[in-house]
Amino acid sequence: MWILYACGSALFAGVTSILAKCGIRKTDSNVATAVRTIVVLAFSWLMVLLVGSGAEIGQIQGRTFLFLILSGLATGASWLCYFRALQIGDINKVVPIDKSSTVLTIVLAFVFLHETISLVKAAGIVLIAAGTFLMIERKMERSSSAEKERSMEETHSMEETHSMEEKRSIEEKHFIEEKRSMDETRSMEEMRSAEKKAAGQGGIKAKSWLLYAAGSAVFASLTAILGKIGITGVESNLGTAIRTCVVLIMAWVMVFATGKQKTVKEIPRGELGFICLSGLATGGSWLCYYKALQEGPASVVVPVDKLSILVTVAFSRLVFGERLSVKSGLGLGLIVAGTMLMLF
Repeated sequence: MWILYACGSALFAGVTSILAKCGIRKTDSNVATAVRTIVVLAFSWLMVLLVGSGAEIGQIQGRTFLFLILSGLATGASWLCYFRALQIGDINKVVPIDKSSTVLTIVLAFVFLHETISLVKAAGIVLIAAGTFLMIERKMERSSSAEKERSMEETHSMEETHSMEEKRSIEEKHFIEEKRSMDETRSMEEMRSAEKKAAGQGGIKAKSWLLYAAGSAVFASLTAILGKIGITGVESNLGTAIRTCVVLIMAWVMVFATGKQKTVKEIPRGELGFICLSGLATGGSWLCYYKALQEGPASVVVPVDKLSILVTVAFSRLVFGERLSVKSGLGLGLIVAGTMLMLF
């Protein structure tokens, strides 16, 4: 039964990424995270009321509470990194890195939960790591290609400008040539300066989305391990609701710390709708995920959950028109193959 819950988690998680991307086009990622967490919290406590597990909160041991809180903090950090990466990077590139947390989770499960790593699982780890690398590499190549295209367009534009100047009247030719010579000197200096600045900004941006995505993966791994420990002996819906309280506090602390609280009222209605829908999808994913963690091994539940990448890639093609290259497609195939190896 836990396999079905893990598959449900993957489905909802894949939809969450698409809805969240639609909701942070103009909205600050930290603000979006804080708003959507309100929806997740309401959804989580609604489920607690439906299953009637609220009365059990007084029976939770201090150690379990501690790990639930730590898991919530790790989740909050993972979300903040993930949605920032989504805002500045391509969804088809950010998601594979986030899903690579599978590898770290298996290693941590081996160290802290004493779950075994067989040869098959080891092979799966290698395939997932190789597939993730291929999808990351493609992003770098596309960035370089885009810079070359922009450079060619600028050169073509300069050539057209020069051609128009040569057609001016003979009487103004001498004056124009002198002025053009001076302008070209200044223009070349400005272009060099602009190119250096653009290259620096492009490099920083490329590194930023990658760092945020990597941070999301690391914290997601910690979330799984801490959540597995904290969810033991606690009804899964109640455990999820307690963790969500921690995430909500952390998210709003980040909003106020960055001075973004005033922008909440400025969120476009369309984006607000997508943010709320992503919160509902996240709530559904969490409830399935922690129910699966409670009944099944973390080293298998997590890989199944990460198959949400298939849902994300499919919807990103339909919604955003993002296409996978041959190399990226091969990387995706390796990630899925590695995940299936660890499952079966």
